[in-house]
Amino acid sequence: MGSGPLTITAAAPLIRSGELTPRTLLEECLARIDAYEPAVQAWASLDRDGARQDADRLTDEIKRGQYRGPLHGIPIGVKDIIDVFDLRTGCGSKVWANSFARRDAPVVEQLRQAGAVILGKTVTTAYASFDPPVTRNPWNRERTPGGSSSGSAAAVACGMCLAALGTQTGGSITRPASYCGVASLKPTHGRVSLDGVLPLSPRLDHVGVMANSVADLLLLFRTIRVAPAEPTGLLHRLLDLTDFAPPGLPEPSMAAAFAACRDATAEKGWVWREHVLPPSFAEVRRNQYTLMAVGAAGYHGERFRRRPDDYPPWITKLIQHGLTCPAPEYDRVLRHHARFRAEIDAAFPDGWDCFATPATAGPAPAADTTGDPAFNSPWSYAGLPTVSLPIAWSDDRLPLSIQFVGRRGRDEQLLALAARFEADLGFEHRTLPL
Repeated sequence: MGSGPLTITAAAPLIRSGELTPRTLLEECLARIDAYEPAVQAWASLDRDGARQDADRLTDEIKRGQYRGPLHGIPIGVKDIIDVFDLRTGCGSKVWANSFARRDAPVVEQLRQAGAVILGKTVTTAYASFDPPVTRNPWNRERTPGGSSSGSAAAVACGMCLAALGTQTGGSITRPASYCGVASLKPTHGRVSLDGVLPLSPRLDHVGVMANSVADLLLLFRTIRVAPAEPTGLLHRLLDLTDFAPPGLPEPSMAAAFAACRDATAEKGWVWREHVLPPSFAEVRRNQYTLMAVGAAGYHGERFRRRPDDYPPWITKLIQHGLTCPAPEYDRVLRHHARFRAEIDAAFPDGWDCFATPATAGPAPAADTTGDPAFNSPWSYAGLPTVSLPIAWSDDRLPLSIQFVGRRGRDEQLLALAARFEADLGFEHRTLPL
């Protein structure tokens, strides 16, 4: 695949011209799976035969002059809480491990119609919650890949696929993408269908994507969105929200990388300004957890009573919190949620379209955790779109990323801004050798 990570943006014209066939690209991905999967464990299940059949069919379509667009022949992984017809939707559960989907989730159907090759199901933490997965970080096997979209991030980082679907209720797209050094999009809440996706907490659940560049994220989003396009006017102005974090965060390595990134892009014309968030932000983290917990209890509660052995410790704690939450407390959280969404929408000053924060507290921590979602969960709570991309390597050779937060419903505008930032920053990507 060359000296750097292969992007969809680079592969698409090669496929269209016939210089690269979908089957050849698929076999390169399968070779990387064979090389890295025994140690990384990114996949819950693979559909090698089905993927090869689809790649051959899509190769023939190119020969007949039938080109579906930039996702034609692109191998993609799907997080294992999203239905793919005739494949297992195991959800990280022992009991559901043999539950086969009867149809594609709409988001998967949209990708297939665009010509994507569905390679298989990527590992999720149990029920897309906080318990550590079997997956390991490709850059250091003793570190976590993050969660809950663990396998999706690791698979893209290894070059096992060119993109992957993930989901986020707290920080489950942004955090693993950042720990593994790939780009990610968590869209505005509701911009991508949740049909055919196991719920964790529907008020907070999002489906998003990971890939090797922000330009790739834009191609993917235009395929899976359910709402019309929006204006894409751009500015070079970023609002620094670093100070919103809890005391002690970000860690020194992230603080230094973020400051260096800010200085480097300021030299290229990007305008930065520190910004203060509304007072309601102070209660976000606690209320986000309660809202997630009640949603999880609403969906899983009865099954949890019957099969507690199928729920590991951290999601057990979450569901129990939801089951015991008093109605007045939940009402208070709902009122805060509505107020905060309104206040955060109004917090963007005129002429400024993007908040900027570290994507994580620091580099990937040990494998017995999925990491701290402190920098991510507020934006899941708000339902605002976020884009993350790597900006530096830590001293121990782990990726560090920045996160952009955009206005509600302005996903394409945010992606376009992030793509320009990515180009100006010139981050040094690294590729795991085959």
